[in-house]
Amino acid sequence: MMSFAQWGNALYSGDKSYRVVPRRKAFVGVAAAVIVVCFALAGLLGLNRSIEFTGGSQFDVTNVADQSESTATRAVTGTGLVSSAKVTRVGSTGVRIQTDSLDTAQTATVRSALAGAYGVDSADVASSSIGPSWGSAVTTKAAQSLAIFMALVALLMTVYFRSWRMAASALLALLHDIAVTVGVFAIAQAEVSPATVIGFLTILGYSLYDTVVVFDKVRELTADVYDQKHYTFAEFVNLAVNQTMVRSINTSVVALLPVGSILLIGSVLLGTGTLTDISLALFIGMIAGTYSSIFIASPLLVTFQEMSRRTQEHNKAVAKQRASAEGPDAEPARVKVAPIKPGRHLGQAAQPRRRRQR
Repeated sequence: MMSFAQWGNALYSGDKSYRVVPRRKAFVGVAAAVIVVCFALAGLLGLNRSIEFTGGSQFDVTNVADQSESTATRAVTGTGLVSSAKVTRVGSTGVRIQTDSLDTAQTATVRSALAGAYGVDSADVASSSIGPSWGSAVTTKAAQSLAIFMALVALLMTVYFRSWRMAASALLALLHDIAVTVGVFAIAQAEVSPATVIGFLTILGYSLYDTVVVFDKVRELTADVYDQKHYTFAEFVNLAVNQTMVRSINTSVVALLPVGSILLIGSVLLGTGTLTDISLALFIGMIAGTYSSIFIASPLLVTFQEMSRRTQEHNKAVAKQRASAEGPDAEPARVKVAPIKPGRHLGQAAQPRRRRQR
């Protein structure tokens, strides 16, 4: 059985190759369907927006012996001031309750009811209020930050790679990452807070970095692609994807381990709502970003590149030469490079000897 190092060397040299680019229609089609379904789910189910976006009143009860959520619900609704409340456990001795906006007198009534229900001192019940205008401003700023990020990505990638096709491919891959993350939040009804927006921007940066690494290898391999007639642009891109696959997997695993730990600690040990908003966004987004950089960005790049007349003519020239040399039924070639041999320790005998000085 091939070891992980041997597998990586085989992918880099081309001795082993996964047909990612040749099957680009399937990957791009699935990605488009996923984007539509995820945004549709977000529209139908809605996102569980936090109080920072919707506005309202929040109560934090500490030093409770029993973190029962039903206790808070009965206490709040029993005042007759609100009809429903969102209750989450915070840590091992805390409860957070969010309601509609309340005035000063109503807030004092709810605080007293919560203190009595949980059997704690009134000083252990903290309250805060966020107006709807402030929540609307947070929503607007979050949308603006995402739009500015995408615009800067498009500009910088176009300038860096000198190719609008690479910028467009990267942006569509980022759209896939956003859709998947939003879809998961809609299905799980996890709370979307300002920390979640920070997580969104972080995973977009992570996905973009992974895509840039793949595109750097593509640019390196395709620098003189039109000066030869042995391989097509798509075949070189497929080699680039295979050469960077091991690196993408290793980076993702290393990044997911601490994020997964934070997600586990936040959702299981500390209670739902603590660290879950940002860690869930990072966990889902990193997985989606690794997938999109390999199976979406590169196939889209080939699709856009093959729209140009120069690439179409080059593909015909490669097919013509390949048919004349191998016959009309010749299969697409697999690009190969010099194999990489891992180094090994040569032993003490191979070390230089120190000369004795007289």
